[in-house]
Amino acid sequence: MAADPYSHRSNSPSEYFNWDDLLDQNQTLRPKWVSTSPPPRSPPPPPVRVVNEVFWEHFLTERPGTSDELLRIHDVFLSFRGGDTRASFTSHLYAALQNAGIKVFRDDDSLPRGDQISTSLLQAIEESHISIVVFSTNYADSRWCLDELEKIMDCHRTIGQVVLPVFYDVNPSEVRHQTGEFGKKFHNHIKGDNLLLYPLGSRWKSWREALREAGGIAGFVVLNSRNESEAIENIVENITSLLDKTDMFIADNPVGVESRVQDMILLLDNQESNDVLLLGVRGMGGIGKTTIAKAIYNEIGRNFEGRSFLANIREVWEQDAGQVHLQEQLLFDIFKKTTKIHSIESGKNILKDRLCSKRVLLVLDDVNKLDQLNALCGSREWFGSGSRIIITTRDQHILRGNRVNQVYIMKEMDESESTDLFSWHAFKQASPREDFAELSRNVIEYSGGLPLALEVLGSYLFDRGVTEWKSVLEKLKTIPNDQVQKKLRISYDGLSDDKEKDIFLDIACFFIGMDRNEAIQILNGCKLFAEIGISVLVERSLLTVDNKNKLGMHDLLRDMGREIIREKSPKEPEERSRLWFHEDVIEVLSDQTGTKAIEGLALKLPVNNTKCFSTEAFEKMKKLRLLQLAGVKLEGDFKYLSRNLRWLCWRGFPLSFLPKNLRQENLVSIMLENSNIKHGWKDGQRMEMLKILNLSHSQHLTQTPDFSCMPNLEKLVLRDCTSLSEVSHSIGYLNKVLLINLKGCISLRNLPRSIYKLKSLKTLILSGCLMIDKLEEDVEQMESLTTLIADNTAITRVPYSLVRSKSIGYISLCGHEGLSRDVFPSIIWSWMSPTNNLSSLVQTSAGMSSLVSLNVSSSSSQGLSSIPVDLPKLQSLWMESGSELQLSRDAERILGALYAMNSSKELESTATTSEISNKETSGLMQCSCQVLDSGSKDSLKSLLFQMGMNCQATSILKESILEVSISPSLLSIEYGC
Repeated sequence: MAADPYSHRSNSPSEYFNWDDLLDQNQTLRPKWVSTSPPPRSPPPPPVRVVNEVFWEHFLTERPGTSDELLRIHDVFLSFRGGDTRASFTSHLYAALQNAGIKVFRDDDSLPRGDQISTSLLQAIEESHISIVVFSTNYADSRWCLDELEKIMDCHRTIGQVVLPVFYDVNPSEVRHQTGEFGKKFHNHIKGDNLLLYPLGSRWKSWREALREAGGIAGFVVLNSRNESEAIENIVENITSLLDKTDMFIADNPVGVESRVQDMILLLDNQESNDVLLLGVRGMGGIGKTTIAKAIYNEIGRNFEGRSFLANIREVWEQDAGQVHLQEQLLFDIFKKTTKIHSIESGKNILKDRLCSKRVLLVLDDVNKLDQLNALCGSREWFGSGSRIIITTRDQHILRGNRVNQVYIMKEMDESESTDLFSWHAFKQASPREDFAELSRNVIEYSGGLPLALEVLGSYLFDRGVTEWKSVLEKLKTIPNDQVQKKLRISYDGLSDDKEKDIFLDIACFFIGMDRNEAIQILNGCKLFAEIGISVLVERSLLTVDNKNKLGMHDLLRDMGREIIREKSPKEPEERSRLWFHEDVIEVLSDQTGTKAIEGLALKLPVNNTKCFSTEAFEKMKKLRLLQLAGVKLEGDFKYLSRNLRWLCWRGFPLSFLPKNLRQENLVSIMLENSNIKHGWKDGQRMEMLKILNLSHSQHLTQTPDFSCMPNLEKLVLRDCTSLSEVSHSIGYLNKVLLINLKGCISLRNLPRSIYKLKSLKTLILSGCLMIDKLEEDVEQMESLTTLIADNTAITRVPYSLVRSKSIGYISLCGHEGLSRDVFPSIIWSWMSPTNNLSSLVQTSAGMSSLVSLNVSSSSSQGLSSIPVDLPKLQSLWMESGSELQLSRDAERILGALYAMNSSKELESTATTSEISNKETSGLMQCSCQVLDSGSKDSLKSLLFQMGMNCQATSILKESILEVSISPSLLSIEYGC
């Protein structure tokens, strides 16, 4: 065996080929989403020595893919001398490359050959990213091998093809200089009879130059069979790195990806580097979770010792042996070795034992069950320090508790991003064509910022004419795109029971934009267990609840739900469970073809509509639960409406009373806004199930209904009933009512005394009741009342019994033009009687030694200078601000002091006060706030007063104050300008 010419070198790691370093040197060839930060050093492969390391710096400037013109079909072209290695080394190497997912073209010289190397073989060499040349003893004795090598080196020089030589039982110098046994074979070949085959005697010079050049390229030296397996493992690993086979395809035009990737990287870096961090990525189907996860994987993956992207876990998990396959795939991705796993439980132990010392990046895509997490990343202890695990899911439940460190919620694309993405698919350019601009806007609006829809619809509309575009848009109004629907429907199909599906379909058709609590009341009346059902829908990204407690749903999810209903009876709308489409409903009502299949119906017509339907159209709708009408006129006997009706919503109700023969016993919610009702209904049926009654904007209503027949009513809303002059004394029978809203009832002079007996009432709204001038002391009987809003009323004094109430938390009297000193009971001002226990401005309340007060006038610019010191001692604070600027500064000082007292809670005082200072205010503004720490031993409740002509600015201060727990019981700010 020939001696290694580099045997004089040390065996230190620096003498081995470090692929990670070399890959990092070629920054210019990295895709734009690949990080340029150097990857961590990985230990070199110890059994394989390489030569001429300096050359690799040169060859990496010519990595595969630098020639855009060439079509690279094969990853690797494998050149070898069949008689030497076909049944041994080359066979094993070929199998290992294929198992790693690498496409190999193998030149098998056992096949019949002609005198000339075939054109197809030359083409195969050109169409390969990398050529592996296995130099063995007899390689140079084959004209065919030499011709291949000549072509390979030509491609190396001209198109930058990577050449990786493997010196199998030969020394690199023997190949380079054609010496030793290898050289003898070469010289025998060119001097023997074979030379007669070549008319051009100089042909051997080209072969010799190819051998010299290839022998000078650093590669793998395999000098005995004992290190074959390790050599093959290292060859495969480094070929994989060269090919970037572990990178994921993102998109031809990755619009909006970069900004979201950077946002997620910030979250991933938001921990100490040695921590194991889990990041959850949540959002509805088609919003781009997987795309962003792939981009993150590509961006930072090289910074880890190993990385794995397990795609479509939801689907794979349900396949035969899919569960252990995922575990096996994870191990193979990290260690590049096939590991056989026999069961999920044994796989958990293997993963834990082998991954705990590795710093890895793991992406778990489309997780929908906790069992999947338990099987693939049971705990943080499974992984080495600094590991990062990214979990994409539609289900919030998967990410609850401490399962993840951070959650990134995917948002829809904005208008600019949507336009770009759609245009690339529809027009193959960054913006719409001018003649399609308006149509494009319509499609983009329909897509609602959902990348999936933008891509699918854009591709579908590509190269179609204006007429076809218009036809597609018209069709989408009733029949959504099938490809988009299939993706979105996955979440719906994953719901565990029919009740959750019914809730989703009801909301999709009728309740989008409704208050969550009201929807729950109605759905519970249908025995659908709405509290848990709505929570599940929110967790599955099928539903949203905004900060005003309103239900929301992406338009495409709404359309998906409606399509699920439509497709069950596409040609016969009367056989569908819910009807919402204008034309379908009119057809069923006009033809009176309704059936027992219909559970919900909605029809909205213009206010000036003259069309009238017969109530007999509802006769066969025996299962009708939900009825939503607007501008609709019905004539006939109302007995035909279903006794199962739970929700009657009829805007513009045309009758002056509720018909007696309308069966009301099962109604949960009656919403008759803008109705013509005058006296409600007398001698009405007993409505045991009624929870919500809303007659708002009924301008002709003069007297409320008799409430004695509604024993379980919880919400009474009579907003802007401008003719309402009398509230029935029977209101006192509403023992379960929680809210009464009489806002804008300008003709109402007083409240019946019986209203003060409502022990369950929590919120009373009297704003805009201009003629109500007082509240009775009986208000103390409202033992649950927490909120009283009486803005713009004639009330001039707050009953002491109300202030003394243990339940009251917020009183608003905005619009009062007088001084708040005249409104508060005198007992409150007695709390501020002066003493001299503290600083000159801080006073102790008479008769209440534990309470101290601070009185700051508008003329005292230094009045709040001691607030950080005195605030913890205060029971009350009275402050007058003479200008908007002073209010802003004073509020900042107060909030700063509160924040210092409650550092465990976040309070952005500067942001809040800047909002205050930007509010436009006019007239006299006074705000009185009493806030008492419920955790204080001296207090039992929190109370806030708000008064004045305009309370916008101080409302912001109020919200900030209520975010923290503070000790003062009374905070009063007078602001005038």
